[in-house]
Amino acid sequence: MNTLLYIDAGLGMMIAQAAIAAFAGFVLFYKTLIIKIKGWLGITSKTDESSFDDIYDEKDLKD
Repeated sequence: MNTLLYIDAGLGMMIAQAAIAAFAGFVLFYKTLIIKIKGWLGITSKTDESSFDDIYDEKDLKD
């Protein structure tokens, strides 16, 4: 018997969304894990990366 597999457009988008969410979750988990490991080892990056909150607080204090 020769049957074809049919994937509905809605189901296809759900599968695509799940794949994208899994990839994004993996990237965020990996990035956070690397930062924690570098913190434990005492390794700091050469660039001074401050968060938006730090910049906002600095501007608030200057005014």
